[in-house]
Amino acid sequence: METYILAIETSCDETAAAVIKNGTDIISNVVSSQIDSHKRFGGVVPEIASRHHVEQITIVIEEALAKANMTPNDLTAVAVTEGPGLVGALLIGINAAKAFAFAHGLPIVGTHHIAGHIYANNLVQPMEFPLLALVVSGGHTEIVLMKEHGHFELIGETRDDAAGEAYDKVARVLNLPYPGGPHIDRLAHEADEAVKFPRIWLEEGSYDFSFSGLKSAVINYKHNMDQRGEEIIPAHVAKGFQDSVVEVLTAKTLRAAREFGVKQVIAAGGVSANKGLRTSLEETFAQEGIPFYVPPLHLCTDNAAMIGAAAHYMFVAGVRGNMAMNGRPGMELKTWV
Repeated sequence: METYILAIETSCDETAAAVIKNGTDIISNVVSSQIDSHKRFGGVVPEIASRHHVEQITIVIEEALAKANMTPNDLTAVAVTEGPGLVGALLIGINAAKAFAFAHGLPIVGTHHIAGHIYANNLVQPMEFPLLALVVSGGHTEIVLMKEHGHFELIGETRDDAAGEAYDKVARVLNLPYPGGPHIDRLAHEADEAVKFPRIWLEEGSYDFSFSGLKSAVINYKHNMDQRGEEIIPAHVAKGFQDSVVEVLTAKTLRAAREFGVKQVIAAGGVSANKGLRTSLEETFAQEGIPFYVPPLHLCTDNAAMIGAAAHYMFVAGVRGNMAMNGRPGMELKTWV
């Protein structure tokens, strides 16, 4: 079944729209970023994010259609991120999608943000099942087993801070600009030494993660150095922190891949753009002989193309939203097949 889906994403601080064909082909993909507006606050301010979405949503939808050289009559459906995310931000996208769908007589599909991140891989490489997805972002750190399209089995998740959240908090300790992840990654690659920080493995056999203790270890190290009147070397701290995060993420993903006998391992989410993590996963699974894939950088961060990719398979499976759809900030990732 051939589909052309207009997808909309406004879960956090990117206003995005895209047109996706058959869940695999990007016809257009438009993203309006708000990083400059939030940088001075050291993080995303929900009220400011919502206001920017209101200003940009119509513009990005029109631009996505124009770049695709399509009209609403050419579309099969409208897809939108239903959750999780900032509720005010989600509502802008959802109401825009409902208005567009109603005006043009199109069905609507409410899509899970993390399902979108996973399906970003389908835009560059066909997904083969069973597969294992490592989802690493500012709000999520999860290992997900997929046995077929639309099947999600949560194997492990963070018990406190997400990896991306820990990166941003450590970056603030080191007085690095927001968003902190890329700056820590850069410093870690420049460092010739690393401060030794703990690896948090939790109980034996667990696939869950915990980064709060590691974050605290970095803060305590900084305080101890300050009390001694000694200067810290940010690059050494960054490398020590990143080495700990990457080692735990890689080791647990490898163990899960072995246990579940997957045909493919994929990485997803904003932190999958991290060079240290990408390199570790690529080398580890090359040695293991399991195909590993990660999207290009522009598809790792929030975008609407990934929402359209996931929505295609939902639409084909008969999943539909309705005009009562609302923002769901705590939406769980559930199987739709």
